[in-house]
Amino acid sequence: MPVKKTGLPVISETYFGGPAYAVGEVEQLMEFENGQAVKQQHDPRTNKPMWTVRVFDADPEAPKGQGEVTVKIVSATHPTLPPELPGLPFRPVIFDDLVVVPYVKEGAGRPRVAYSLRAGGIRPAIVKKAGDS
Repeated sequence: MPVKKTGLPVISETYFGGPAYAVGEVEQLMEFENGQAVKQQHDPRTNKPMWTVRVFDADPEAPKGQGEVTVKIVSATHPTLPPELPGLPFRPVIFDDLVVVPYVKEGAGRPRVAYSLRAGGIRPAIVKKAGDS
């Protein structure tokens, strides 16, 4: 798989071990100046607006502390989430064109490698009911 300049491409279902589970709503990714939100961020390559959504990784093999992540979505229009699961606040989703973007994070006087997740789209996941094959 070739490495894109924007990150390392991954398949959503492979990264999350199945669907991811969105919670809350899709929100604008804001730019800040002097601690104040001033405008929505835009992707530097496409100039499309950027959005964020919180998701849970239900994979039992997910590393400790990585059960909840925020995914940035590059989309000209406000992405919509599927309905919540009955009686639960979770929405099973799949990300299209998901990439892992590594960067160096400064903190406590010691840099470390961190990463963010960026997607080109989001769609409902097909969740099979117990007994379906």
